[in-house]
Amino acid sequence: MLVDARGIGCPKPVIMAEEALSKIDEGIVDVLVDNEASANNLARFASKNAFYSETAREDSYWRIKIVKGYPCEVTPARVSEGGEQGTAGVRAPLKEKTSEQDLLLVIASDVMGKDEGLGRQLMKAFLETMKVYKQLPHTIFFLNAGVKLATVDEEVLPILREFEAMGVEMYSCGTCLKYYQLDSQLKVGHWGTMNNVVEGMQDFKKTVWVG
Repeated sequence: MLVDARGIGCPKPVIMAEEALSKIDEGIVDVLVDNEASANNLARFASKNAFYSETAREDSYWRIKIVKGYPCEVTPARVSEGGEQGTAGVRAPLKEKTSEQDLLLVIASDVMGKDEGLGRQLMKAFLETMKVYKQLPHTIFFLNAGVKLATVDEEVLPILREFEAMGVEMYSCGTCLKYYQLDSQLKVGHWGTMNNVVEGMQDFKKTVWVG
């Protein structure tokens, strides 16, 4: 069964795939999408529901094969950051959680509070304090103006790179990046969608919003 979700924004491709899979007891659903964020979400959806999946980059789109009802060998791999063609499995967006890493942090602004100047200082101090005390979340999701921290905020970017080196997963809202015309300037972490937040609210014991 083929599901053509090219040109359709998240989370609709996942919804379309789920609907197609619900109609069969056993078989393969091929889903076509034209962005890596949707490919990542579909791979995670398959993994979460115990379906085998594999992803192939074909010209300007991705093909995600989801297998339901019988075992299928899948070679784990990763779609390259540069978007090179080839067959690969999309990386799992979230690494395995531990008891010390059970927090999803959502940052929805590049400042803390109403005063912009003071707010920028407070946001930097907040992130620096987390680093010093090693009170790090498992995952950080940037949305709204928060995506500026992972793109153009030269004071905060070194801190976020240290977070990444310490194992923190980071995602920036793709819609927000496009809105602020920063979609080509992401310097740390990966593109993400609201699926990261909605699923995270279920998967993590605690979700904290800042901004």
